[in-house]
Order: sequence, then structure tokens, then C-alpha cells
Amino acid sequence: MSVTHPKIRLRDVKKSFGDKIVLDGVSFDVAAGESLVIIGGSGTGKSVTLKSILGLITPDSGDVEVDGKDALSMSAKERDAMMQKFGMLFQGGALFDSMKVWENVAFGLIQGKRIHRDEARVIALEKIRRVGLAPQVGDLYPAELSGGMQKRVGLARAIATEPEIIFFDEPTTGLDPIMADVINDLIKECVKELGATALSITHDMSSARKIADHVAMIYEGKIIWNGPVKSLYDSGNSYVEQFIHGRADGPITKHAGFKA
Repeated sequence: MSVTHPKIRLRDVKKSFGDKIVLDGVSFDVAAGESLVIIGGSGTGKSVTLKSILGLITPDSGDVEVDGKDALSMSAKERDAMMQKFGMLFQGGALFDSMKVWENVAFGLIQGKRIHRDEARVIALEKIRRVGLAPQVGDLYPAELSGGMQKRVGLARAIATEPEIIFFDEPTTGLDPIMADVINDLIKECVKELGATALSITHDMSSARKIADHVAMIYEGKIIWNGPVKSLYDSGNSYVEQFIHGRADGPITKHAGFKA
């Protein structure tokens, strides 16, 4: 009898930097093919959670599993193999200025999968087309693109290797509402086409509503609410209510000592 593991599982993950507790017992599962969006304010531990899964930060304690395997005790070789499963859309795009757009998109194909440049270019141009850009964009440099186009290129790079898991770090930051909605639609379509598991962090509630199957809210290093996206606006949690509605008055600001 086969056992089905979550694609990603965190249990009681803790991380401090000096006296500052950033993660204080974070636990959640992301099922295969599911899209989980983690919401929360700045400095609440969203990015540290992602970095802990990727191995960029080592938690002080707790468990991180990918496909049922302990990600914290893997050898370097095992971690390299695990990382082949991941794609990533970075908050600031993180494109290489000195590389043409197609080379940015093909980076993981060439460096990670050792695909020949000619073949990688063909794949890259197809992914560029998939995110709604003309093939000619492939021969431009990132500095020649608008912010929205750079986000599309970042998404094309994230899906180029057809990963099993894609992380989205504040995917709509810096975009106007229309372009943000375009990116959200592209994310949803691309994840569905790949059958990928998605984990996103954002404070953009429009983005969360559109791309999430489930939503988890992190506050002071803890997951204080986790549920299906359809229940987000009926959570019964006063912290969630204040955050998703962007209200100045509520437990988050009272706890922080803010005064109107």
C-alpha cells in the first residue's frame, strides 16, 4: 500500500536571528498540485519560510520535508537533485542584466539541466511566447523592458524547466492593478498546465484570491489561520480580518502600539 506524502511539509519550524524570533513553530502542508498562498505583513517571516524550504537558511529546529524526504539532512548531492524540482519567480525579477532575455529564461536549462544552448533557446522562446511576449523580446536585455515585461520574463524562467514546485515571492509587487491581474492570470494558467505545486507569499489580497487554493496567514512567526481561499473572508479571526481588509484599527496595530 503506497503512502501519499504532501509535496511540502513543515512541522514546528523555528528560526531566530540573535534575539529576534522570526519563525516560532511554523507548520503547514502543501499537497501535490495545490496552490498555497502565505499572507502576512512585512517582517512576519514569509520570506524566511521560503528560504528555509530551499535550504538558503537553516532552521534552528523543526522539520522540513519535500516529497516525504527530510530536506534538512540531505547530502549536497541529494539537495542538488531536490532543487531540480523547483522553479522560482523572485520579487524583484532578479534577471541578469548582462544576459539577453532568452538567456535569462534558459539559465536553468543550460546550467541546471545541461541542455545545449541552441535547444535551450528554442525552449526559452516558447516560454517567452507562453507568457504573452513576442519572440523578438528574447534578444533584448532586461533593462530594455518595462516592469510588467520583466515580471513575465521572470515567470517564463520559473516555468522553463517545467518544475514540479514553483515559488512565487510577492509576484505583483511594483505593478499597476491591471498588469498585476495579468500576471495573476498567467501564474494560475501556467501552474495548472504544468500540474505544479505552488507556494506563494504576498500581501496583495487580489493576488491571493486569484491564485490560491488555500491560504495561510503568518503573524509573529506563527501560522494563525489556514484554510481554503473561499473561507478567507469568513475566517472568524480578527487578525486575518484586519489584514485582508487593510484596516488601520484592529488587533495587529493595537498589539504593535500604533496610534491613529
